[in-house]
Amino acid sequence: MDDFFNVLMVIFLSIFPISELRGAIPLGISLGLSPIFVFLISIFFNSIIFFPIYFGLELLYERFFCRFSFVRKILKKIEKKRDVIDKYGFLGLFLFVAIPAPFTGAYTASALGWLLGLDWKKSFLAIAFGVITAGIIVSAFTLGLLKLF
Repeated sequence: MDDFFNVLMVIFLSIFPISELRGAIPLGISLGLSPIFVFLISIFFNSIIFFPIYFGLELLYERFFCRFSFVRKILKKIEKKRDVIDKYGFLGLFLFVAIPAPFTGAYTASALGWLLGLDWKKSFLAIAFGVITAGIIVSAFTLGLLKLF
């Protein structure tokens, strides 16, 4: 029962906006769960958060946000910078998520992908690869610290 609760805590932290996998992986490993298992479930749950964020914003925009002229003006300004976005969109989203820093996770990148008008499939792939890379970095750092103590 304790392992089940521990796994639920890891899942919760991996989908929680502030901690995401940056908090879930160290927690799971420190609770004695298998590092590979913790890595895999953290990656999975942190990656799939893309879908409700990206498509939720699309739905909210169509039903609510588009009614406000200031929102439309902001999106038009972003659209004017489309050439830069098209050039660095995938790589930019990947690097944004891959570097494990505060507020650079799947939540923010999913919102950016939608806001910049990037294709959802390309955005998801960039974010998923970024999450995997961040997971590797966080796991290596966590396991390295545990060996020091």
